[in-house]
Amino acid sequence: MDFRIFSKPALALSAFALIGLSATDPVVAQDAVDYSQESNWLCLPENPRACEIDMSTTVIEANGNTRMQAWSDNPLAHIDCFYVYPTVSQDNSPNSDMVAGPEEYNVVRSQFARLGSECRTFAPLYRQVTLPALRARISGDDSMAAPDTQMGYNDVLNAWNHYLENYNNGRGVVLVGHSQGAGVLTRLIVNEIENKPVQEQILSAMLLGTTVQVPDGRNVGGTFTSMPVCESAGQIGCIISYVTFRSDVPPPDNASFGRNGNGTYAVCTNPAQLAKGANELHAYLSNTQADGFSSEGPAPWVDGGMAIHTPFVSVPGLLSGECVNNGRFHYLEITVNADPDDPRTDEIVGDVMNPDGSVNAGWGLHLIDVNVAMGDLQAIVHEQSRTWELQR
Repeated sequence: MDFRIFSKPALALSAFALIGLSATDPVVAQDAVDYSQESNWLCLPENPRACEIDMSTTVIEANGNTRMQAWSDNPLAHIDCFYVYPTVSQDNSPNSDMVAGPEEYNVVRSQFARLGSECRTFAPLYRQVTLPALRARISGDDSMAAPDTQMGYNDVLNAWNHYLENYNNGRGVVLVGHSQGAGVLTRLIVNEIENKPVQEQILSAMLLGTTVQVPDGRNVGGTFTSMPVCESAGQIGCIISYVTFRSDVPPPDNASFGRNGNGTYAVCTNPAQLAKGANELHAYLSNTQADGFSSEGPAPWVDGGMAIHTPFVSVPGLLSGECVNNGRFHYLEITVNADPDDPRTDEIVGDVMNPDGSVNAGWGLHLIDVNVAMGDLQAIVHEQSRTWELQR
């Protein structure tokens, strides 16, 4: 989603109203999108568009030392990644058009393009529910027609089928989605993938910033019937899902993500090698507010240090994550390992803010669910690719 709206406090919650939308909302017949047209994709191997971008990173050590980390894609990758982006469109209509704006490009840069070092990248545009539509629903403004929640799903389904028919050729594929995109992929898996031959080609489904349910004491069932929760980095055919909250701002009773069900628990897979306990996270954090992936601009990364000009920074040892189940919620607890005696920053941004400027604890670190573990997710895709090749 285009998180720049959170600098406008009155809109602070609008981006998340999607969870209140149901598949029974009015549906208007629409022409199918032609996914044979390259313009209807943000990323394709022959036309990378949004995935062909500067991903360079400044690595900032605790002592303030810095070094550059280059990045390049791998056009010879043996597997594919298929991405459905979260709520980003600022189009002033219930559903977005098929023209990519800065918000679509920014979200691909932040959440997906980096995986191009491990897989061929596929990211369709789709007519998602827009931010203005969500704002209207929140405020009770009926001047805008209700969004068509089926439209975006149908688009992604058509894009998926086009991909399978024209690009897949038996290759393994990782599904990646966040928030609205993760919800669309969840439906796609249930309706089109599980218990069908194509399931054998799914290396993993990374359903981030959404709640996937599994029966108590099990790692399969609930939201999905046969795809288990991933338990090791090299495991394939499984689900990776988590939502993030700060260690000192746990989910309140009204939190919207990670809520356990009646006889089920919300899945939390620690992306740090899918290990148990607290583990260091390999984050790629934005170095600018311009991409919209924070509620405010980052503080200086190093006291008295040189200016950082790369689009991303990596901060080894600063963040750790641990899956915590407090009975009501199961979530990835993010700890900032602050050291006031070193020159590196002790803060990260990414909270949703209330109109009065306070943190809205109910949304946790939803804005940076992906960023806090992007390097870990990249490593998982690498290991899953190796497993796929060994099993071929």
